[in-house]
Amino acid sequence: MSLAMTFDERYRAIDSRDTRFDGQFVTAVRSTGIYCRPSCPARTPKASNVTFYPTSAAAHEAGYRACKRCLPEAAPGSPQWNLRGDTAGRAMRLIADGVVEREGVPGLARRLGYSPRHLNRLLTAELGAGPLALARAQRAQTARMLLVGTDLPAADVAFSAGFASVRQFNDTVREVFGMTPLELRARRRALPGSASGLEATVLGTIDLVLPHRGPLDVDGLFAWMAARAVTGAETATPVSFGRTLALPHGPAWFELRVDDLGRVRLRARLANLADLSMLVTRARRLFDLDADPLAVDEALTRQPELAPLVASLPGIRVPGAADPHEMLIRAMVGQQITVVAARTALSALTAALGDDVVGFDGTDKLFPTMAAIAERGHEVLRGPAARIRAITGAAAALADGSLTLTTGDDAVEQRAALLAMPGIGPWTADYVRMRVLGDPDVFLPGDVAVRTGAAASGLPSEPRPLTDWAVRTAPWRSYLTAHLWRAVPPRPAPSRARRRAASDTPSLEEAIA
Repeated sequence: MSLAMTFDERYRAIDSRDTRFDGQFVTAVRSTGIYCRPSCPARTPKASNVTFYPTSAAAHEAGYRACKRCLPEAAPGSPQWNLRGDTAGRAMRLIADGVVEREGVPGLARRLGYSPRHLNRLLTAELGAGPLALARAQRAQTARMLLVGTDLPAADVAFSAGFASVRQFNDTVREVFGMTPLELRARRRALPGSASGLEATVLGTIDLVLPHRGPLDVDGLFAWMAARAVTGAETATPVSFGRTLALPHGPAWFELRVDDLGRVRLRARLANLADLSMLVTRARRLFDLDADPLAVDEALTRQPELAPLVASLPGIRVPGAADPHEMLIRAMVGQQITVVAARTALSALTAALGDDVVGFDGTDKLFPTMAAIAERGHEVLRGPAARIRAITGAAAALADGSLTLTTGDDAVEQRAALLAMPGIGPWTADYVRMRVLGDPDVFLPGDVAVRTGAAASGLPSEPRPLTDWAVRTAPWRSYLTAHLWRAVPPRPAPSRARRRAASDTPSLEEAIA
């Protein structure tokens, strides 16, 4: 991975213009005062003039501006922030989710368990920039995306990207990109991956391209979402997925699809444009767009038993979570029942307790708030009383803050906090960690579908030997899990007698809600 690479390895990457490393580090050139993505088509600079930085914010702080030719801010995000569970990785996930804009550096520091001063020292030492600079780089990236990909007025772009004023927006864009906002916008038709024409803000809808690396298992992502789509709040087809989402400034809706050029496109409508950056971040996490599929596939292919799986499904992704609290409820509802049954239960919960929304294509509900589930979930949920109490209890703990669940949690502490809750076992805690934190190294050996897929792939099917075997695929065991889910052989439709006998038995897809 890029943060462990030597100078010579990074230099070879930029000399070969290797797109795999775009977004994982930037190359600053002292003789020109600019920084580039590794695949920049410009002439490779002399090694003596090069400094590598882990983030664009670090290059900004060192006095460099972004290359006008390759625009490094247009690269996908770094997979390091999911792979790393340390403070820097957690901070980067929270900054991307807009915590600094909403809560300031003190709020970010409080979530991470440090004083603001110590957090600033830690991130500056580790990443070359403090939290304010990192958040500023995030705003610049969002501004560039909107200027190039939409026809929003510049003032709307400024506030959508999180700037406090138009002047601050103008100054930052000029400093980072060496161009005014209007000059940057004028270049959009010449930029690879930018939106074609003025497609955005038609009838209030924003249309953006979300960059990603390498192959993308689009069919698998859309099939996953379609099988679990909650009626009213989500819509899914073989080529698209859309849903509503409650954000800090009001309800929003987004749809993900892939265009004829293989680009992931986001359509979005928001009550307040200030939430756009957060929505983009959550959409990217939902489809795991910052992953490095070539690195994952290469590592898994080293195991002969997995080579056929990887060859048949290159670029497999592990779906993330659009909302961490919702993800826990979905996982708990889905425990020990089929995917179809979980979808039915969640749809009923949403129909009864979700807030109504209007103006969003094919959806008219928000997923229920944790307060609503805590108060009235027992009226709607069906099943064992202990299970219902566990779900409403978890919702109450999330609502009152006694249980926190965010993308910036420490993985060990998050797991321990979840296991301390009644009705949450290892499968649920680890599944939530996989989906909420984007942890690439989670394995679920007790999962029925994982064990069935393992048996079909020539791997051990019992939890202990399967766990021992899976160690060799670290740190990519979440992707191994995804492959084993997909490797489950299709089952023939049961006869009426078999259906009656199996009515209380979970399906092989275990209970992924």
